[in-house]
Amino acid sequence: MSTSRRPYLIRAIYEWCCDNGYTPHVLIAADYPGVAVPREYVQDNRITLNISPLAVQNLDLVGEPIWFSARFGGRPFDVQFPAGAVLAIFARENGEGLMFGEVEPPNAQTVRPGSGAPEPPTPPKPGRPTLRVVK
Repeated sequence: MSTSRRPYLIRAIYEWCCDNGYTPHVLIAADYPGVAVPREYVQDNRITLNISPLAVQNLDLVGEPIWFSARFGGRPFDVQFPAGAVLAIFARENGEGLMFGEVEPPNAQTVRPGSGAPEPPTPPKPGRPTLRVVK
């Protein structure tokens, strides 16, 4: 099983925003396990956070969960959320970025619809491999 692509894509869009002078924002599913955000700013179980270098301190986009310190209404707060809780990352100025559409399963494994269980690996096909020449 491979690791999730989501943390890599989050870091890429964040860097693209910063490199182009845009303000990166993330849309988080606040009801996802492991999310710690100021609840008074949550609406419909969603929160949008400004993660620009000017708005946050000690941003860690490499570790799991994603973590930073920020001020909300003048009060400091340590925010953390798993990458799987990120619904979108985008530039405030033009809305460009990446929308994931839905949360990722908490353990980032492939889950069969309706089963709730991880999908087993596909066994190799028996027999001898065949090759053909393509001209």
